[in-house]
Amino acid sequence: MERSQRGGHSGVSIEDVAAAAGVSTATVSRAVRGLPRVSPATREKILEVAGALGYVASSSASGLATGRTKTIGVLAPFVSRWFFSKAIEGADRELHARSYNLSLFNLGGHGSHRERLFSKTMVYKQIDALLVLCMALTHEELDHLQKLDIPLVVVGGHVEECAYIGIDDYAAASTAVRHLIDLGHRDIALLHGDDETDLNFDVPRVRILAFKDVMAAAGLPFRPEWDEMGDFTVRSGQEAFRRLWALPAPRPTAIFCASDEMAMGVIFEAARVGVRVPEDLSVVGIDNHDFAEAVGLTTVGQRPDEQAELATKMLLDELDGVSGAVHSAVAEHQLIVRRTTAAPPSGGTAA
Repeated sequence: MERSQRGGHSGVSIEDVAAAAGVSTATVSRAVRGLPRVSPATREKILEVAGALGYVASSSASGLATGRTKTIGVLAPFVSRWFFSKAIEGADRELHARSYNLSLFNLGGHGSHRERLFSKTMVYKQIDALLVLCMALTHEELDHLQKLDIPLVVVGGHVEECAYIGIDDYAAASTAVRHLIDLGHRDIALLHGDDETDLNFDVPRVRILAFKDVMAAAGLPFRPEWDEMGDFTVRSGQEAFRRLWALPAPRPTAIFCASDEMAMGVIFEAARVGVRVPEDLSVVGIDNHDFAEAVGLTTVGQRPDEQAELATKMLLDELDGVSGAVHSAVAEHQLIVRRTTAAPPSGGTAA
């Protein structure tokens, strides 16, 4: 960590205080910010050394009397897509109830400025804890956050080395595919998500794996020509349907879509070219998007707002000294059957 990053005056850095007190810079940071997991004796010693050396943390860092910024950072790869906007809504709900502020770090769908974000911005913003939405962290980023020694939770996917909260994506995708098989479908296409950025997100991979495993267990073929990729948006669902329907017959009688937004794109484009849902083609998604009920979409529902709300509660409880408050948890998902799935056409393949 750069000597200039953590406040201080007259050239005295946090490293100087740490060396003089015989502790780590993370411990000094926690002590001057009033965070838990520092013994009273150690905190008193650090503050005494800091005073003797003339080190004074910036007002934004120390929160003056409380030692807190009362601000939680939320790191998101996108803010416009449904999952992320709902998660931010849930986090803000809990923060507002407990008089904390939210500081949003938006990657804008690209990871190009992650290095600066982790090395500079989060330090300058002086957040007390971090909520990460749907992205993995590199070892370097985790090391940096450990140096800051702030509570951290990831929402929306399994991440190694981090506490995380989210649905069991393998089980959720399996539930959706089994629903189609139980209806009698044998010719099932896959529209999965993919991420061309460097967010290192594992949810798309897990949902693909679930589809292949369930199909194999049912003795059904996985057709590479029916393996379509989107980016979790309505537009990518429309484009995937056009590519799929441009292929020569036979065609699938059902499509498993790894998100509701892609599923809705499929439905809109199918209607445009006269393919009836569900008479000609069944469509199932994952999420239970706000528009899913209006569209009549069969889906596996989840509540990202509740996931983020729970994660935020964990972070704030940890800051309040509740031991073990931050831990991994599996959120609920449920199959919601509506109008977009039915038994396949009697001919066995879509017209």
